[in-house]
Amino acid sequence: MPDKRIQKILQAAEAMGQGAFFVEVPVGEDEIGRLGYAVQTLGALLEQRHRELRILTQVTEKINAGLVLDEILESVYESFRPIIPYHRIGLALLEQDDQIVRARWARSDFSELRLGGDFSLPLAETSLARVLASGEPRILNDLEEYLQQHPDSTSTRLLLEEGMLSSLTCPLIAMGRPIGFMFFTCRYTNAYQTAHVDLFREIAGQLSVIVEKSRLYERLLTLNEEKNRLLGVAAHDLRNPIGVAQGYLRLVLAGTVGPVNPAQRKLLERVEKSSQRMLDLVNDLLDVSAIEAGRLSLDLEEVDLQPYLAEVLETSALLAAEKSINLLAEVHRPLPRVRLDRRRFDQVLHNLLTNAVKFSHPGTTITLGARTETHAVQIYVQDQGQGIRGEELGRIFKAFARGSTRPTGGERSTGLGLAISRRIVEAHGGSIAVQSHPGEGARFIVTLPLPHPTSS
Repeated sequence: MPDKRIQKILQAAEAMGQGAFFVEVPVGEDEIGRLGYAVQTLGALLEQRHRELRILTQVTEKINAGLVLDEILESVYESFRPIIPYHRIGLALLEQDDQIVRARWARSDFSELRLGGDFSLPLAETSLARVLASGEPRILNDLEEYLQQHPDSTSTRLLLEEGMLSSLTCPLIAMGRPIGFMFFTCRYTNAYQTAHVDLFREIAGQLSVIVEKSRLYERLLTLNEEKNRLLGVAAHDLRNPIGVAQGYLRLVLAGTVGPVNPAQRKLLERVEKSSQRMLDLVNDLLDVSAIEAGRLSLDLEEVDLQPYLAEVLETSALLAAEKSINLLAEVHRPLPRVRLDRRRFDQVLHNLLTNAVKFSHPGTTITLGARTETHAVQIYVQDQGQGIRGEELGRIFKAFARGSTRPTGGERSTGLGLAISRRIVEAHGGSIAVQSHPGEGARFIVTLPLPHPTSS
């Protein structure tokens, strides 16, 4: 008759396969009892491994949400304690075609750091080259003993001076390329003796991808800053000669240097319009450069909206009249006083009205309106133009974005106006949105917050 304990042990093994690691099994001194004990021990090990991997997944998901390397490393330091022991974590990265290993970051539970960011060595002169070649984590259970065997190891000596006695070195390899090392160290020996090397491999693999992602992001930020700087310098250097050329053109058109016949005037006026488009582009590039570099400053003042909007409408009347387009004011009184940078906000409204004229047909109407909402004021520009496709609405406020709708009079655009307008409005604490359907015109809405009334 079969031993009933075998059936229970089999049921326990099946339960473990489904993730239930703690199942009661019969144990004893005979062979079946010892089998039960082995299954019970296996269940405990599987549960521990499952818990470690679950925590590792949760931690890396949280860490991977970050972008800046130092912030990610601080998150690593705060989050990894449930799965690995340490009193100190350090990061070293490979530089100069992977020939130099340089300490990049370190943090300790204790105040003194001897092995800091100024430490670097040729990789070939360190034992880390062998670690990298193996691709496997290295465990040193007794740093004092290791220093006796390797008296030239400066990094080991510095760690001992910090009080560290055991270490785990994880090589970081991202997309098949070595990028550096993560070091976990403890103030007691044998800290990593009983830990699972598979777990360390998993940690190294996860951290490699996260560290490389943040390095690429920081590189992107550096390149973007350099691009903005060069863009600003180039645009600034272009603006002056264009302005000078425009000045001379106007002198010639005014007849200051002699009479201009009709054919010459027509050509010169074309040149003057082209130079103005160039100047508009240069000014837009300067604005984009200043905005992306965080140099957009506002000169705020109290503005009475009703006369201000009337003034804006008046300055746009000539542009609309050239295309036989009607401009209409739609002001819902009373309107509050708001704090604006008039020059910058003129840019916003000028961009919106210019675009409305640009994409509207002759004989249609463009409305500039305003109304007060709860704790906000809305200023809107409504046209009766061609409208915007739904799939294009989400990107029209991005730099150099161009939709499928074409200007009705052949006008040109830099593709920067709406992007600049959005950033200016956001700098005022507001938002800008668009509502549109093809063939039904477009409505651009600027929302500015109003201060909440203080309770007495």
